[in-house]
Amino acid sequence: MIKNFFIALSLLCFSGLALAVESPDALVKRTAEAVLAIVQSDADIQAGDQAKLLALAEEKILPNFNFVRVSRLVLGKNWTRATPEQRTVFQAEFRTLLLRTYATALSKYKNQKIEFLPLRMADDAKTVSVKTRIIQSGAQPISVNYSLAREGDAWKVYDIVIEAVSLVTNYRGQFSQEVRQHGLDSLIKKLAAKNAAALAR
Repeated sequence: MIKNFFIALSLLCFSGLALAVESPDALVKRTAEAVLAIVQSDADIQAGDQAKLLALAEEKILPNFNFVRVSRLVLGKNWTRATPEQRTVFQAEFRTLLLRTYATALSKYKNQKIEFLPLRMADDAKTVSVKTRIIQSGAQPISVNYSLAREGDAWKVYDIVIEAVSLVTNYRGQFSQEVRQHGLDSLIKKLAAKNAAALAR
């Protein structure tokens, strides 16, 4: 009897966790607010501390990305042609590139506000766009839309569109040209060199 009670209790707890899937807009809002709160309260980050900026992006932002999907979209047809080892190394270097990109963006934060637009999503949607606007004093708002896909019981970002420019499309154009001219290994080596040089500063 007691055993059955604990089994029922464990199933109830599991069901509660399964049902409590955080909505994509709630995920984006929670992450953004948590990150900006840290930026606003940390004097070292405000002074441009690179190590802290990288750590913040690593801990709070990148876990919300599906890097396999992002890498596959960015490489396009070159992903299917790549060896497993090339995919693994490219994914790692591209992740580092995005980490540096976010750290740089956070270093330029100057009390801008984020406005979250109403979410439009079907109940059975597998992908969705969370629309936001960056409000800045004395300038036009900047539209930033996050494309997310549901992965099991969580939503993960696979693209960001800033002022109608897709991160995936932008990098795919740059990378495809390099791969076409010099091959995928050349692209990976150049990404690794740039990452190493930037992180060494």
